[in-house]
Amino acid sequence: MGPFVSLLVMLALGFVALVFLLSFIPIGLWISALAAGVKIGIFTLIGMRLRRVIPSRIVNPLIKAVKAGLSVSANQLEAHYLAGGNVDRVVNALIAAHRANIPLVFERAAAIDLAGRDVLQAVQMSVNPRVIETPRVAAVAKNGIEVIVKARVTVRANIDRLVGGAGEETIIARVGEGIVTTVGSAEAHKAVLENPDLISRTVLDKGLDAGTAFEILSIDIADVDVGRNIGAQLQTDQAEADKQIAQAKAEERRAMAVAKEQEMKASVQEMRAKVVEAEAEVPLAMAEAFRKGNLGVMDYYNMKNILADTGMRDSIANMSSSDKKEETIIKKDKK
Repeated sequence: MGPFVSLLVMLALGFVALVFLLSFIPIGLWISALAAGVKIGIFTLIGMRLRRVIPSRIVNPLIKAVKAGLSVSANQLEAHYLAGGNVDRVVNALIAAHRANIPLVFERAAAIDLAGRDVLQAVQMSVNPRVIETPRVAAVAKNGIEVIVKARVTVRANIDRLVGGAGEETIIARVGEGIVTTVGSAEAHKAVLENPDLISRTVLDKGLDAGTAFEILSIDIADVDVGRNIGAQLQTDQAEADKQIAQAKAEERRAMAVAKEQEMKASVQEMRAKVVEAEAEVPLAMAEAFRKGNLGVMDYYNMKNILADTGMRDSIANMSSSDKKEETIIKKDKK
């Protein structure tokens, strides 16, 4: 039993060692690479394991690249993998570009991928242009009428400007700016409605794709609507503001007039008070004159007669004016 148990233990240890060796050394992957005509050494695969690189992430894309006729090495793919790139997507993009006769080298594709852009989608957009639809852009013509425009921009990816080039948001913003400028320079909104292609020509002539990752192929006006009468609304608001200013100034003048009237009333009351005060001093002055002998009894009676005669004359004058008013009213009634 001793030798038999020892043999079983040795066989078990050998089996475990073989399984570990086969799991560490991707022999199956190495055989697949040899069958596909890809020359890669077994020690290279072991080195990938030691560098914490999954060999299948490198070998499978390398097999696709070699079968597609691309000149790509395992070291390039491994370096891109270690840099955090997507090796499979880069190889697919290179194959698509090669099939479409688009000049794209591995270094450029790897740089685009590491920049955070989808290089495969960019190649596909270079072959099949994409249509970007802008939101509704409102602009005002010179006659004050608002025009609402919606455009469709056909763009193609520019491979050479994908690194560092602006994205779709910049294209949409620039097209919107061109629409506002074109509509704003029109004499009337009818000119824009009659010739919507004027917007397309003007915007295209501005070279809006400069510095972006796209090339604008065409700008088509999808919809043109007439909005509000901004000019009339502004005039109405201005008239309302002018009216409020005039009302404020009139209120200011009225307040000044009221204050002036109150001041005059106060002055009149003050004068009346002085007159009453002066009249109150007259009897005192007359009594003083009597005591000093400056005023006699006859003088006093003459003054009283003069005052009575003056009052009678005033009464007669008032009665005459009243009679004249009554005669005028009677004549008007007769007519």
